[in-house]
Amino acid sequence: MTEKTGGRARRLLKNTLIAVLVLGAVGGGVAYTAVTVDGADRTAPTVAWERPTATATPGDPAADIGRGRASTPMSKLLLPVPDGYVLGSDIDEYGNDGELDGKAAAALFKRTSRTVYGKERRAYEKAVDALGVQGMAVRSYARVDNSLQAEVLVLRMKDRKAVRKFYEIRKDLGELLDLDKGPKIEGHTKNAVCHLGPEPTKPEKGPDDEFRTPELRKVLCVAYEGEVMVTVTAYGIPPLETKAVADLLGKQIRHIESPGEYI
Repeated sequence: MTEKTGGRARRLLKNTLIAVLVLGAVGGGVAYTAVTVDGADRTAPTVAWERPTATATPGDPAADIGRGRASTPMSKLLLPVPDGYVLGSDIDEYGNDGELDGKAAAALFKRTSRTVYGKERRAYEKAVDALGVQGMAVRSYARVDNSLQAEVLVLRMKDRKAVRKFYEIRKDLGELLDLDKGPKIEGHTKNAVCHLGPEPTKPEKGPDDEFRTPELRKVLCVAYEGEVMVTVTAYGIPPLETKAVADLLGKQIRHIESPGEYI
């Protein structure tokens, strides 16, 4: 390897590390990708959620609460819960409809470098500062038939170039891991991509099969619009309805384009 090629490889590795740490700070797809790279774990985690119930009935003054918050600039970027869905399970400690301001989000990302020390840690924290994180919001969506749950994260940065770079790195990671291509997002093939997580392993049959939680498969999506990055991690029992995930992400992108519109 030449010195020039070696330097390029080190820069790529550094950029990839930063992207994985930052985008993997909260649940979901990129964190899963990082674990897969690090441990070569090709199994899909088992995730269970209770059957969702609507939070309000039509005509109830509180009916819109079930569509998600829209009281801040960041929460307005998240797609209101569409027909056929309700708010889903909690995403880590952020609940099913949470938000962090820019300062708190940047601090969260910096905490992901706790296993990095010295010069490398200072360089990582400097890189996070350079992103100009403006805020982050998360929301989970569950199909009313309990067939699918999706976790959506939107991250706003001041630097559109950085957003595009993170998108390209995340897309390349999916290809590097040789993950199956996921559904295409109609009208957004240049700024959105999805990959399928590995197929769940079939456990050996046993006497407790009737009590066993079914293994789930994931769809991992990433997209960007302007200075906003979107990650979607969806879980479902195979055969996974990937078209529903693509439709949800497409609506999310269009909502960012025109946040005042009702979708």
